[in-house]
Parts: sequence; structure tokens; C-alpha cells
Amino acid sequence: MSRRARILLVDDRTENLIALEAILSPLNQILVPVRSGERAVQAVLADEYAVVLLDIVMPGMDGFETATQIKRHAKGRDVPIIFLTAEVAPVEQAFRGYAAGAVDYLAKPFDPWVLKAKVSVFVDLYLKNSQLRDEADSLSVGLGAVEETVALLRKLPAVLMDAEAGETAAQLAGRVGRLRDALEAFGGRAG
Repeated sequence: MSRRARILLVDDRTENLIALEAILSPLNQILVPVRSGERAVQAVLADEYAVVLLDIVMPGMDGFETATQIKRHAKGRDVPIIFLTAEVAPVEQAFRGYAAGAVDYLAKPFDPWVLKAKVSVFVDLYLKNSQLRDEADSLSVGLGAVEETVALLRKLPAVLMDAEAGETAAQLAGRVGRLRDALEAFGGRAG
């Protein structure tokens, strides 16, 4: 079974959410529509998302405040946000969006093909990163077995009594340690 990514759709208007779902449904990913900034923040804290499509003008918490709240939390820090707005926006509004953590900014009406292509890029990146994390986790487990074997090897009487074998085992342990460090630096999850 292939992995699917979640895409968060945030707009206070139901018709806009329906339109976004129609545009993005061919991507065959999990579309999660919410109608407020508060619900968007809750959603990001509850699940992982490949990308967030966020309307700017909403009652209560607007898109800028929503993006700021999302980026404030560790779970939302790296989630790409694409702002969507119906207003003819001054340039300052786009800069404000980027300052709040947006990676892109589209004015409505937007070209559905462009939106789908942009979202597709973030979905692909998310899925590839997820695959890399899984592979790093798998490598970490295998590396743990190697670390245990090297530790046992270094305790063998034949290795303890032979200086050359002891040095070789120590070098091997050092290399395995450097591999562990590299894996932890790569994934931040190994261990």
C-alpha cells in the first residue's frame, strides 16, 4: 500500500473548500478541510501535513495569525503554507504572508492547474522525506545490532589478548560510532 499525505485546506467558506477538494482530489491524497484558524492549528498539532492551503481573510483568527500560531509549534514549524486570498492584495500583504511563514501566495481566482502543480511538489517532498525517515529508522535498528556485535567482539578473550585484533576492533567501534553520529545528524530520530 502506498503512503498518502495529508493536505490541510483552511477556509471559512464551504464553497471554497469544495472547490479546493475538487481541484486537489486527482492527487489522491488525504484532504482535510477546516473552517477556521483555530481548527487549523488544532489539526496541525494532531497530525502531520504535507502542505497547508490557508485563506487569509477569515473571521476570528485570520490567516496571518493562523500561520504564526502553526509555526510557533514544533509540529508545524516545517509545514509549508500556501496563502490563498480573494482580495486584490497590496504587495505589503504578500510580504506579511511570507514573514508569517508562507512559502507561496496565490490570489483568487487562481489557475487550478498551477495550484495542483504547486501542491503536488510539496506532497512529493513530504512523501520522499517520510520514506527517508523510515529508511533512517531501519538503518538505526541494523546499526544497533552491529554495535552490539562489536561490543561483544571487543570482549572476546582472543581479541583482549591480541593487540592487533584489539586495535582493529577499536577502529571498527570508532567507525560504527561515526556512522551512528551521521545517522543521528541526518534523521535526528535514530537511537
